[in-house]
Amino acid sequence: MYLNAMEFLEEERDAWRPFEALAAVPDERMDEPVDGAHGWSARDLIAHLVGWQGWALEVAKDLAMNETSASAARLDALWDERGDLMNSDIQAEWRSLPLAEVRSRLESVPGDLRGHLTMVPEVRWIKHPANLKTFIDETMDHYADHAADLKAILGSMA
Repeated sequence: MYLNAMEFLEEERDAWRPFEALAAVPDERMDEPVDGAHGWSARDLIAHLVGWQGWALEVAKDLAMNETSASAARLDALWDERGDLMNSDIQAEWRSLPLAEVRSRLESVPGDLRGHLTMVPEVRWIKHPANLKTFIDETMDHYADHAADLKAILGSMA
């Protein structure tokens, strides 16, 4: 699907760019539920997307140093055990964070993921179908799944 890492990284960066607008949501509106976004708030959407990017970051860190990822195996086992409850766990954890930390993670995790992917040999992700699928699932496909939520949340701020 991708000829090289830069092609993936550029496409992912472009796909993430619209979600950076969540940083402009004022603190006093960050926790307002939005009907058009399944009742999620801006914080909830940030938590969901950046939380899963964080999982992908752990996989990238593993693959930068190893042929396989213990984090990917752990994530797969957790998903098999808990499924969508993992999303509830992420949401609960992030609702307890100070907004400054939420904003900090929104700003840092996507770039950290991209940076770590540049250290992963292409044979371990771009040319490895299962690992590539993990990164696509937790980034571009995930962003597309939540584009309508983003639109609803940003629209509610107007």
